[in-house]
Amino acid sequence: MKLVRNAKAIAARSHSMWAFYASLICLVLPELIYGTLQIDTNPRVWWLAGIALLIYGVWGRLSDQGIDTAHDVDHTKAQSLWAVGIIAVTLAVAVMFSPDFTRPFTADTALPPVASTVDLASDTNAPRDPMADYDTRFLASAVPFIGRWEGLRLDAYLDIVGVPTVCYGETKGVKLGDSYTKAECDEMLAREIIDYRDRLRPAFTADTLERRMPLGRDVAFTSLAYNVGVHGTAKSTAVRRLNDLHIAGACQALGWFNKAGGRVIRGLVNRRSEETELCLAGLT
Repeated sequence: MKLVRNAKAIAARSHSMWAFYASLICLVLPELIYGTLQIDTNPRVWWLAGIALLIYGVWGRLSDQGIDTAHDVDHTKAQSLWAVGIIAVTLAVAVMFSPDFTRPFTADTALPPVASTVDLASDTNAPRDPMADYDTRFLASAVPFIGRWEGLRLDAYLDIVGVPTVCYGETKGVKLGDSYTKAECDEMLAREIIDYRDRLRPAFTADTLERRMPLGRDVAFTSLAYNVGVHGTAKSTAVRRLNDLHIAGACQALGWFNKAGGRVIRGLVNRRSEETELCLAGLT
């Protein structure tokens, strides 16, 4: 490949080349942020930056930048840097005024062992009926699974809309300055999980609950309900398929709930993937 005679000058000073460089950064940077910090950024912001850079590149390609003249000057390079700088500042402003720009979530990729959770039924006076034993095993799996995706904060903080929040997203009776231990947070989460599971139960037929709801699948559907709401889960294709004996299809339909704000979120894709695996466990 033969380069043009002034290739070095074009690479260093051309507006269109600087648009290419910045566009490459816009492609690589979100993946780098996700890979290193486990933060999912809003693709709409990068899309706007890409459009701005495309317009800048078209303008730069058509404008007379003086690179072909005998008196190449450095002001062209300075103009390129200024233009890229303006786009960078615009992107930074978009980030500051876009509360949905980032969606952090926990970076763990492996499901914590069941033994890592608090024994929520260690009281020797607790009733030893089958349902109590099932709830113990259910919570031993559900608390670490759902808790890992929700994220743990032991000190109360203000969420994105200014509501005092603590532990795994608990807001009931929380005020700034409150502080809890992990065991206390696990107990709060356990109560919420049981509440979500029990409110979801009426959506399943008696036959489904008896024959097609092993513990892992129960955790998977409860995790979905905790994340997207009981009503949305109860009306979902996943529940309908499970009631219609289509187990594999029901588990796959869990993965459809992977969007927030109209866009696919990689954190939700990962969560739905693990829920689907739980749902399919043991299915031949």
